[in-house]
Formats: sequence, structure tokens, C-alpha cells
Amino acid sequence: MANKLPVAGKVDFPLYVLSDEESGGVLVAAESVDGFFVAPEEESPEVAFLGVHQVDMSRRKVEDAVMAVMNRKQEKIGEYFIGRVMLGDTDTEKPGRNISSVKYRLFSNHCEYPEAERIWPRWASGANLEKGEWLRWPANYQDAWLHVVQNSWFTSNRRAARYGMEELVHLDGGQISTKSGFYCALGEAVNGPGGYFGSNLDALADCISSSSGEGPPARIIWRNFQASQESLDRAFLDSIIGLMREFRVDLATC
Repeated sequence: MANKLPVAGKVDFPLYVLSDEESGGVLVAAESVDGFFVAPEEESPEVAFLGVHQVDMSRRKVEDAVMAVMNRKQEKIGEYFIGRVMLGDTDTEKPGRNISSVKYRLFSNHCEYPEAERIWPRWASGANLEKGEWLRWPANYQDAWLHVVQNSWFTSNRRAARYGMEELVHLDGGQISTKSGFYCALGEAVNGPGGYFGSNLDALADCISSSSGEGPPARIIWRNFQASQESLDRAFLDSIIGLMREFRVDLATC
């Protein structure tokens, strides 16, 4: 039986705000953007902003555009550098003649995690993230969840460091079936729900070695380690264990 996706919810506020990086002027603010969160092989130069709340029709072209992801309070929780954009077609609603969608041509990469389009509305909802929430999504969503975690973490001006107070960190190998899942679990165990503590080996090393925040965890207990061994490749596990030893993190498996 297929996993049922968590309900992300439809937003009624500008979730995505495209603006000129130099002036800060808003080009378009909309509830969703179609065609931006796609696999590389499915990229199309044109994306459509839907549920438009604001648009500047006078700005036909911008060289350095950025797209912010906003929460319900209109606080920035994520950001993508877009680069050059050109205004395309617009559609209007009748009879009010309000603009319902605006298309822009992008001259740079899109977000390569299609599933992030469903995850961002959850983060923007205003409801606190819950422990283990990343596990409620199918395993193939874990790359996108980790992407949102990392993007939001650094957009919020937090550093690659431990911010939690607990010296003892618990990981459950029974919940870790992918490499991204390991980093999702570790980030949550160290820095709480939605927390970040690396997204690859180099980033993990940066987090462990960082002198800001509370420093690296004193001890990590990896329960059900055998389950992780059955799901993850040996080279990855050896690299994680070797990295922990290199930075003198007490890692216990059971």
C-alpha cells in the first residue's frame, strides 16, 4: 500500500516573492509557482506564478532576481537566486480583470527537487514542526526535505553548528533508510525539528568542527544500527564513523 502524502495545505498568502536583488523591488508575489520545482530533465525556461497578489508590469527584464519563500507572517524562510528573468504572458480573471497568473522566462537553473513544492507550504504554514515529521513523507521525499531544511536554516542566518543543549544525541537506525534520511534524523536530533547538522560529509565536518553555538555533540548513540547497515551502503557508514572518530565524537552503535 502506497504511503499517503501529508496534507501540505493550500496557501492564501504570497508564498513566493520574486524581486530585483539590487533595488529590492517586487516583480511578482504569488501563492505558487508552476515549473520551478522540477527534475533537471523536465526544465522549461518559462515558469508561471499563480494566485498573484502583486505584480510590477513595468519591469520587463531584471538581471539579478531572487525568489524568497515567505511564511504566513510574511517573514522570509527560504531563498533562491534566480538571476536574469524576462516578463512573459499574463492571464486575467473575469469579470474583475484581476491578474491570475504571470509568466517569467528564467535563464538559470531551477530547483531540482520537485517534492519541495509540496514541502514549502508546510514550513510556511506557521504551525510548529513536529518531531519525526520528516518521516511522515515517503522516502523519496527525504532529499527534498533535507534541501528545504538546509535552505531555510541558512536563510534564517543560522550557522553550521549545534544550537541544542543536549550533549547526548539519539539516532534510531530503524528510521534511517536513505543517506538524506540520516542527515534529516541527525539534524533533528541535534537541533530539534527542522534542524540542520550537515547534508553531506563535508558539511557534517563543518558542523562538528564549528566553534559557534554549543559545539559538537559529546556523544551519539545510534540504536538499531543493524537496520541502517541493511539500508545504507558500507562505504557511507564507514565514512560517517571515520568522521566521528576524526573529530573525537563518541559514537556508540547498538
